[in-house]
Amino acid sequence: MNRTSPHTVSSSSDEIDLLELFHSIWQQKKLVVGCTILAGVLGVGYAFLAPRTYEVSSVLRPAAINELDALNRSEVYKLPPADALSKVGAQLDSYEARLGFFRSHEQLFTAFQKPGQSLEQSFEDFNRNSVNLILPDPKKSDSLSSYIRLELQYPSDVDGVTILNGFVDYAIAAEREQVGADLKVIVNNRLNELKGKIDAARANYDTDKESKIAKLLEDDRLKRAQLQDELSALRLQMKMERTNRLAELSEAIAIAKSMGIKTPTTPSSMADAARGGSSQVMRTEVNNQKIPLYFLGTEALEAERVALQQRTSDDFTNPRVAEIGKELQLLEVNREVEVLRKRGNEDIFLQDVEPLRAEVARLRNLNIDMSNLKLVTVDRRAQEPLAPIKPKKALVIALSLVAGLILGLFVALVRHFVLTRRETVPYSSLDDGRFSRRERKDDQPLL
Repeated sequence: MNRTSPHTVSSSSDEIDLLELFHSIWQQKKLVVGCTILAGVLGVGYAFLAPRTYEVSSVLRPAAINELDALNRSEVYKLPPADALSKVGAQLDSYEARLGFFRSHEQLFTAFQKPGQSLEQSFEDFNRNSVNLILPDPKKSDSLSSYIRLELQYPSDVDGVTILNGFVDYAIAAEREQVGADLKVIVNNRLNELKGKIDAARANYDTDKESKIAKLLEDDRLKRAQLQDELSALRLQMKMERTNRLAELSEAIAIAKSMGIKTPTTPSSMADAARGGSSQVMRTEVNNQKIPLYFLGTEALEAERVALQQRTSDDFTNPRVAEIGKELQLLEVNREVEVLRKRGNEDIFLQDVEPLRAEVARLRNLNIDMSNLKLVTVDRRAQEPLAPIKPKKALVIALSLVAGLILGLFVALVRHFVLTRRETVPYSSLDDGRFSRRERKDDQPLL
């Protein structure tokens, strides 16, 4: 007997099964259409009955350069427009700022507060699911890409426009207040630094002045001591000279007495007197030798000795004593020291502090109106949305119809395979028995 190839039987059976499959699905078209319609109805119901979710957004861009000119020209706080935008963006993204706005405007967030939840838990749910901060692509460095967009998704019973605009204004005001506080701290620190430098200059001046006064007084004391020493030495010298003079006078008196000289005379006069010359002769004697003291005679010498013995002070005999007295009198009061000590406003004598004082005056007169400081430009404020973003009706209905069609086809296929299996199992068992007997018969050897 001729046997059919297994591949031929398999291809024909597959072709028959595919046709039967299409035929079976076509016979169940009502089921498929019913599932599709049911899913579509459910999708339409969800699309029209599901809670509406709306979305609003606000866009911030860098402020104009002139808006921050007053702050930047203060030379105390530098804040370029791009940095100001970054600071406001950080404030918008700050958990603390969002929580502060949430606490200060609880009436706007009533819909987000659920029973049994604390205020922080309700805020956490709102902050995680509703607010989204979008920054530009960092790969783009052009100025046109410098922006910050803040998006808010909210249900229909929430005033999202008021919330978003209010939060943007709150963040800008908070950052403006922070900049003002930073500026105040920086100015105060700079003033304290300048005050410290001026105080250091004043302390240095006081030290220099006291050092100068001490040096002047020390010089006066040294000069006075030197003059006192000189005066003492000079007086001792004059006393010794007087003592020596007395000794000379005593010796001269003794000689004059021994020679009988009472009145002043000269050697020539004494020689003439010894020769008995006329007294009417007038002589002129020129002698370059010093005449001995005893020629003055005892009367003059004794008179001089008495005067020297009665003298109480020799100061008048030397003009240097008067000069020393004058100098000592001048040293009694140092007028330069007196003037230094009587200075009233000593700050005017401080050196290298004029620039510091000018800077202090400038910082104290620094008047920047922080209430009008514009950190960023609100390029677009939140507006009432025209339609909700969720649910998307057309997409929901289309997906529901596709899902219903797929579900109907799946159910039809399942039914087809179940029914086919029930019909083919008994016949297949009989065929297997028949074929087995035939195969055994064919396989028997010929006798």
